[in-house]
Amino acid sequence: MVRSSTRLSGMTVVVTGATQGIGLVAAEAMAAMGAQTIITARDAARGEKARAHIVAAAGHDDVHVVDVGFASMASIRQGAAQVRGLTDRVHVLLNNVGAIFTERAMSRDGLELTFATNHIGYFLWTHELLDVVKGSAPARIVNVSSLAHRAASGVAFDDLERRRGYSGIGVYGETKLMNILFTRALARRLDGTGVTVNAIHPGAIASGFGTNNTGVFGFATRHLGRFVLATPEKGARTSIYVCTSPDVAGTTGAYFANCRRAKTSRVAEDDAAAARLWELSETVCGIRSSATNTAA
Repeated sequence: MVRSSTRLSGMTVVVTGATQGIGLVAAEAMAAMGAQTIITARDAARGEKARAHIVAAAGHDDVHVVDVGFASMASIRQGAAQVRGLTDRVHVLLNNVGAIFTERAMSRDGLELTFATNHIGYFLWTHELLDVVKGSAPARIVNVSSLAHRAASGVAFDDLERRRGYSGIGVYGETKLMNILFTRALARRLDGTGVTVNAIHPGAIASGFGTNNTGVFGFATRHLGRFVLATPEKGARTSIYVCTSPDVAGTTGAYFANCRRAKTSRVAEDDAAAARLWELSETVCGIRSSATNTAA
């Protein structure tokens, strides 16, 4: 378990995608710091297994599971309602869910599945819990992005459904770019609220990520990854650091790797693209947030 001297007693953390990998390690670490910990799971059995693991490691049972599938906007809204039923405070929101698909697929909402899970999932989940987070200030939102964002030349606003060609790795990198653009836009909107928003790169981690795929890619992630990739414990360190360290308490709109502030690609600094992505995301989700509708 990743250990820290930081104490989170009396605080609530919410970690998405915490049934395995870096999400599980991060949730375990923050629970061990004394936080009430809420995790999300797509599968109830896996969620309860993760909860039992966190409880045993943390030494307390203030750990809860909510059922959320991040490729479904209805499920996201229902899951956020479950969180609000458990607590009226969220001091740390760690958006950690991520997926890669080697073949093009669509979500139940009619969105390309990678875009739906990796970007709209972050956007809508954060929107649904934002009032609770703001009411808990000082609070932190941390979005797990990836170095893979550097492979994206921009956001294909005119073909988000990928009808003109599909590359699983390419679309994944583009959604990781979206995570950073979302971070920048949200940080500007939350300026002065006491809520910070940052993005992180966890590293190349043997975490179970990508094992949902078939073919060569799925085989490699299932059978070879553990020999060439870092452990989830190492990968979770940056998430835990940015979620909890006093050293970054006032830092917002930044990108971190290896527990240090890092440079993004140039296209990840495009505030016009961030504003356009925000507006498109609101349209996709059918929302207009009165709390965060100022220009990015």
